[in-house]
Amino acid sequence: ATSMRVTTNIPPPAMSTASICVLALTAASAGAFSAGRPATALARASATRRVHSSPSLQMNIFNQLMGAGYAEPCVMGDESIMSEKAHGTSDVPVQESLRWNCDRETADRICNFNRHYAEYAGYWDGATSFLKEEGPESGEITFYDSNTGKPLFVAPRGRSWEDFVRESKAHGWPSFRDEETIWDDVRVLPNGEAVSLAGTHLGHNLPDGKGNRYCINLVSVAGKPQQ
Repeated sequence: ATSMRVTTNIPPPAMSTASICVLALTAASAGAFSAGRPATALARASATRRVHSSPSLQMNIFNQLMGAGYAEPCVMGDESIMSEKAHGTSDVPVQESLRWNCDRETADRICNFNRHYAEYAGYWDGATSFLKEEGPESGEITFYDSNTGKPLFVAPRGRSWEDFVRESKAHGWPSFRDEETIWDDVRVLPNGEAVSLAGTHLGHNLPDGKGNRYCINLVSVAGKPQQ
């Protein structure tokens, strides 16, 4: 008897539209938030970056790419918020004395004359006194706009201090969640840029498997409350 061997060429499974969106937006967001960092640092960050996909993350990113914005309760804003004003994108410069020994010159440049660049990764816990002054005993910490002194974030809320610090260290910047965001004065633009209604550049929304995650420059939210 003779036998016949049949070879079938099976094409690899096609990526879903949502999966493609995840990869595209992850790359775009990483590029926007890391712009201006030294090439070596960016290469190291890219080498250790991992994309954790989930149905909620895929839908969140797919909606954004289709122009539907981010998942609620994120409040979207438009480009007019960041229009030219008396002092860059804001009416006023940053406060004279910022909390946690944040550098005022760096803060003014990032807050008011910048749309894409950030303090370097790890600045918040390595170059400031934040982790020396704050801890579990601080409870919920209110973070104020470095320009106006208006409250923008409260953390940790809905999680422990240890969880907040662990996530922030893992990503290199203070990382806030929806329930920690004060939406009275925070908006997210279609490209993911997080801003205050006063025109302060804050950082970017980089969603993950848990939902919206706002990676924020500490120098942008180191203001003192309005008197």
